Amino acid sequence: MLFLSTYHNRIDKKGRVSVPAPFRAALAAQEFAGIVAYVSPLHACIEACGMNRIAKLNSRIEKFDPYSEERDAFATTIFGESVQLGFDTEGRVMLPAGLLAAAALKEHATIVGKGEIFEIWEPKAFEVHAKRARGLVREKRFQLRGDA
Repeated sequence: MLFLSTYHNRIDKKGRVSVPAPFRAALAAQEFAGIVAYVSPLHACIEACGMNRIAKLNSRIEKFDPYSEERDAFATTIFGESVQLGFDTEGRVMLPAGLLAAAALKEHATIVGKGEIFEIWEPKAFEVHAKRARGLVREKRFQLRGDA
């Protein structure tokens, strides 16, 4: 499953945001009818994915020494701070106040597909990030070459 494209959606007063229909369709084959969301470890946004991705992260985290600080930090941050958010009848999820605050989300969200994950951004913050990312891609574009 891959999440592609960028969408701009409204966040209602209850903190509900519509997950784009193509994203919901990609998640439909999973046992849990919803998403797993957590504060991005890289950006000031929310990262979201399906349970399959969480299982992959678990496999990677399990490779750390079971009593290492690194394993504990990843498990605490990714699993301890994750929330499972089920879809309502209109394809929305209710974002908890902590996630909304971490991403500085108010009335609008930019939802960005990034392969196995998608991110939920405050729109102006995403504009700044996207501009910076495009510049980096221009600079590093030759690194994307492959043998295929």
